[in-house]
Amino acid sequence: MPVPVWVREHGSVDIAMDIAYIPSPSRGVLYLGPIPLRAYAFCIIIGVVVAVWLGSKRWVARGGAKHTVGDIAVWAVPFGLVGGRLYHVITDHQLYFGDGKNPWKAFAIWEGGLGIWGAIAFGAVGAWIGCRRRGVPLPAYADAIAPGIALAQACGRWGNWFNQELYGKPTTLPWGLEIHKVESDGTVIDGVFHPTFLYESLWCIGVALLVIWADRRFTLGHGRAFAVYVAAYTVGRFWIEYLRIDEAHHILGLRLNDWTSILVFIGAVVYLVIVGKKHPGREAPDSIDPAAHGDEVTQSVDDKVDTPVADATPERTDNGSGTPA
Repeated sequence: MPVPVWVREHGSVDIAMDIAYIPSPSRGVLYLGPIPLRAYAFCIIIGVVVAVWLGSKRWVARGGAKHTVGDIAVWAVPFGLVGGRLYHVITDHQLYFGDGKNPWKAFAIWEGGLGIWGAIAFGAVGAWIGCRRRGVPLPAYADAIAPGIALAQACGRWGNWFNQELYGKPTTLPWGLEIHKVESDGTVIDGVFHPTFLYESLWCIGVALLVIWADRRFTLGHGRAFAVYVAAYTVGRFWIEYLRIDEAHHILGLRLNDWTSILVFIGAVVYLVIVGKKHPGREAPDSIDPAAHGDEVTQSVDDKVDTPVADATPERTDNGSGTPA
């Protein structure tokens, strides 16, 4: 992680810690023999599992087949990881390219650096491919998975805690985050900062609950539940971004991610209004997942019990001479 802007401008940080603050882990990786087990990766994996689990429950409740969300996630997750890393590398290219930089570090995803904007954009492309293969509409899938994505982000942010990165400005608040580290250039960072990872994690949990409530209250469909997630997340990201001191590009005094949040928020609200007028309510259950109907048909056929067909020829009751036997 580069030296934070605030630290570069004010020198090394050494804030007295007379009260209990949130501690940072002493290490973010454990070794199983020669194999490194990185906490950052585990946080992402846990987030994916939570998103697929909750998304599957919501998809089935909407009338879909129980394996559809997982099948589509096989496409969405790899695309999302690639997109998140690409967005980070492109917007923070100065960290990897130029004099004294190691471009191979751009592939070191375990050291942190995933941009949510790129992850959602590329993840949507992967989800679209998966939806096409399954024959389900992408907006309906997005609605089902939306709160799960928010919870996945909540889990993933704890990876920043293990890596001691993306913290905020110095603070004396009782929930401040202790940071003890020495940067690659020798800069000593020893102080208490805003735990922006925790702020965003809690905000994402709130966003997930908001989407679930709004979806039930207003019977959202056709991608509107996903739009609520996007709009609510960008509001939180805007004010949390203001607290961060890691290096970032600025445009007219605002960090790049602030401008991205503004534009994405406007797009989400416009989508909500337009689609809400065109397609009020939610998709019919039998229209979102052909696999669910197919499973029912297969089950009904398998459950049938073969019954003998009665002989059309009546049984003879005489002795052949026309008199009863």
